[in-house]
Amino acid sequence: MVFVSDGRYRDQAAAEIKATGIECRIEIVAADPDGCIAEAAKLAGVTSVGLEAQTVTWAAQRRWQSELFTTGEIAATNGIVEELRLIKDAGEAARIRAACAIADEALLQIRPRLGDGPTEIEFGLELDSRMRELGAADLSFETIVASGPNGAKPHHRPSSRRIVEGDLVVIDFGALIDGYHSDMTRTVAVGDVGDERRNMLDVVLASQQAGVDAIRPGVAAAEVDAACRKVIVEAGLGEAFLHSTGHGVGLDIHEEPRVSTRSTATLRPGHVVTVEPGVYLPELGGVRIEDTLLVTEGGCDRLTLAPKNPALV
Repeated sequence: MVFVSDGRYRDQAAAEIKATGIECRIEIVAADPDGCIAEAAKLAGVTSVGLEAQTVTWAAQRRWQSELFTTGEIAATNGIVEELRLIKDAGEAARIRAACAIADEALLQIRPRLGDGPTEIEFGLELDSRMRELGAADLSFETIVASGPNGAKPHHRPSSRRIVEGDLVVIDFGALIDGYHSDMTRTVAVGDVGDERRNMLDVVLASQQAGVDAIRPGVAAAEVDAACRKVIVEAGLGEAFLHSTGHGVGLDIHEEPRVSTRSTATLRPGHVVTVEPGVYLPELGGVRIEDTLLVTEGGCDRLTLAPKNPALV
């Protein structure tokens, strides 16, 4: 294998590739990414270059055709890389499992802090810091801490609102290990949240379990979504379920296969997906419960193991 890079990554790339056991020659041939791409094609002797059409901008495609591949063909491609990444091998699954374990432990350690009345920002920062202390290379995404009425916004950004007794607190977060993500959501009840909020918790917990129980090879991803949605609809909260049930997880936090009503995917061993139903009511707040799961020959293996018991002890 020939690895083409610019000088900034010469030593780093050599060390990281060697650590994988891959035989590789490092070629330092260009000072910019565009030049690297052109030189890689030249070294490989190719006359046709496929670009990821959904990623490469139209302006970049035109520039590469006119300046870099003047004698070759540029062809738009779609889904080739995504298809290669769908099935996780044992090493990839182990990295995702390790990322999930860090997130589990971080939440376990700081969850009691919710009873001390921190702001959403303060709790989020503590959670992020603890994941890094436990070995995370980075966060999977910006941590969501949504308390009280803010919980009704699925992608709320942590604010200066102070967490108080009677709140439902939605915590959506993940850790990154060797480029692989984890994704987990837990909803915590701080003190007595009342019957209506307790019912929301019970419905979403039952919905999430129905989705997990539906996962096995050969099942359509849309059927997993339907299993979750059925529980929530029958509880009279269908209109409060505002998003799809889940998505694939790997080198990207959101990747194929999608778990939604419109998904055409069929689950296979090696898929890593989330199941994350939620209910959102502006007057009461929100509840979302999410796990990252590995599809196995016999069903699925839950990778996020933090307790789902919503009561804050």
